Amino acid sequence: MEETSAVRRLDRLGVVLVAGGIAATALMPFIYVKANRIAAGKPMLLTQLLPQPSVIILTVLLVLSAFATLFLRNALARLVIATLCLVALIVAIGLVSAAATPPGSTVARMTPGGGFWVLFAVIGLVISDALVKIRLAPWMRVAALAAYTALLFLSLSSGLLDSLSIMKEFSTRAPQFETEAISHLLLAFGSLAIAIILGLPLGILCFWVPKLRAIVLQGLSLIQTIPSLALFGLLMLPLGYLATHVPLAAAIGIRGIGTAPALIALVLYSLLPIVANTVVGLEGVDPSVRDAAAGMGLTRLQILTGIDMPLAFPVILTGIRIVLVQAIGMVTIAALIGGGGFGIFIFQGLGQTAMDLVLLGAVPTVFFAFSSAVILDAVIDSIRGSAA
Repeated sequence: MEETSAVRRLDRLGVVLVAGGIAATALMPFIYVKANRIAAGKPMLLTQLLPQPSVIILTVLLVLSAFATLFLRNALARLVIATLCLVALIVAIGLVSAAATPPGSTVARMTPGGGFWVLFAVIGLVISDALVKIRLAPWMRVAALAAYTALLFLSLSSGLLDSLSIMKEFSTRAPQFETEAISHLLLAFGSLAIAIILGLPLGILCFWVPKLRAIVLQGLSLIQTIPSLALFGLLMLPLGYLATHVPLAAAIGIRGIGTAPALIALVLYSLLPIVANTVVGLEGVDPSVRDAAAGMGLTRLQILTGIDMPLAFPVILTGIRIVLVQAIGMVTIAALIGGGGFGIFIFQGLGQTAMDLVLLGAVPTVFFAFSSAVILDAVIDSIRGSAA
């Protein structure tokens, strides 16, 4: 009985996370020591690096974090321990990579292994779980995101991680990275803005005209079934023809490859969530509220702008959140047709078998998508809270 009750007291998510952390530590390389950027490299387990002080501290904090995750019910204490563990993980990978780099070498590469990334993910999930259990207010979640982002940028700007291969790839491509980051964000947010301008009126029209709703939603759903790369290809021919035969189109940048087909495809993919959520949000408004407003003499447009849209806005914003996260990820594929963005580094890395170059494109893409989701979730919860 005592053994059964002890097992029940274990945090179930903690059991999974700790098991993953143990597997990562014991079976997966913490770092790869490579002679150059494309060499296979020598894998090093965390246990093989134990003589180093930073690794000893990390190991102690990992054990402490595992016990806290399994047995400690105080979410704030778990958050503090996991945050210290995250800091120790970043410091350890930086110091280990610096120690493993031959003096004066410019071609050697130190690449974080699967063990590092699994531990990073596990600690991140422990932190996320603790933040959820603390029940932070919406804007406190944004503040927490800002704090961890500041921690990340402090680590990057301090030079601690300069020996890592991904940072060496960044240092040789810093101007291009900035250019592609701007292109990536402009494509994502630009397509979102156009989709909102087109999707909101279309959603309102679908709500007002039920017969039109099924046709529009089915058509937009059909677009969603087309693979993104196939849609880019389908747009290349008509846009190329337009650029050839209409000088004005070519003058404003419409071509078969480049930004134009990428932007159009992203907008087409973005319409369904916005239109569908607009319809759902408007349908969720209590009809009696509309009837009361109409009885007071308000016009249909006044009811829409003064009652329907404010009440439906949280649901519409949920659709916008889906679109933004989707667009940030899909822009990477646009690099294949000259659309720019972080996908440039991903596909260059795949072509050169340089996984660190792949990470240079993938990591910021994941960061921007995750940050956008957290911020928009906070906005949505804040609006719902104030409405309640």
